Amino acid sequence: MPPKAQLKFSDGEKVLCFHGPLVYEAKCLKAEVRDKVPKYFIHYNGWNKSWDEWVDDTRVLKYTEANLKKQKELQQQQNASRKKRRSGERPAGGALTATSATTTAATADKQDKSKKGTAACAATAAATTATEVSAEPARKRRRLEQSQVESEESYSNRIEIKVTVPDALKHCLVDDWDLIVRQKQLVELPAKPTVEMILSDFLQSRSRGSSSASSAAASTVSERAAASSEVCDGIREYFNVLLGTQLLYKFERPQYAELVQKHPDKSMAQIYGAEHLLRLFVRLGSVLAYTPLDSGSMSILLGHINNFLRYLSRQSSSLISADNYHPAPPEYYRRQAT
Repeated sequence: MPPKAQLKFSDGEKVLCFHGPLVYEAKCLKAEVRDKVPKYFIHYNGWNKSWDEWVDDTRVLKYTEANLKKQKELQQQQNASRKKRRSGERPAGGALTATSATTTAATADKQDKSKKGTAACAATAAATTATEVSAEPARKRRRLEQSQVESEESYSNRIEIKVTVPDALKHCLVDDWDLIVRQKQLVELPAKPTVEMILSDFLQSRSRGSSSASSAAASTVSERAAASSEVCDGIREYFNVLLGTQLLYKFERPQYAELVQKHPDKSMAQIYGAEHLLRLFVRLGSVLAYTPLDSGSMSILLGHINNFLRYLSRQSSSLISADNYHPAPPEYYRRQAT
């Protein structure tokens, strides 16, 4: 093994690390040489450990005043470039083209007709169940939770579900964290467009694909569009249920409480937008692991979810922008402190 002298950073060292175009404070959890190349296992301060990754020394910087200054300069350049981005710009391509989804849908069509929509309906049903549980009085809810404690065997047999977020959307998640947690900004709400509008636009794009298909394929495309509609219902339900408990940063909670009081007749999907919807898909895999679906039905469901994520990725330049954030006013800090 090459000598340790090749390693520029040591285990436990506080460092700065590039992630995309920006530099973030981080910690080197482990340093080792792999295939004669120094590698560092990095944890970004304040981030979920799921973002921990192995990087080479071209992305890691010493924690010095000079590099902190460089970090600030890169952040300023990024903010300036965001402001210059034209808000009306949309990527080329009209209707959503789904390659892997077409394959899974074709497979589903060959299966028993009774299985159609099973995965989509399960998503809606699971979210609805969560809504009903949250509505139970505290005492009843505790008894219900105790009666539903998962056995060790069922936990070990539970399928691990992985929802793959496209790289372009991962960068949006990183920027979102930076703007809220580090820069103390808030998303302008109610959003334009809202989650409800985004889901509706996605379904319209699927309908356009159905209308442009040949008569022979029209029925198949129509069935896939119907399944997509049911999956969107499930996404909407999950979002409404999980937003207040799992999708907000601590800094956003006073804003959430104010919006709930101000708009008691609206669901969260009618107030929040793409920035918060995107966070759902980071959590969705662990939630879906509790749905009673076999591997085949889960594959079909994930195919529809991947379709929607690809749509979000295509539209990200118009749906997610730094212009949608604004600095929190002084009185907001006072509300957060109380």
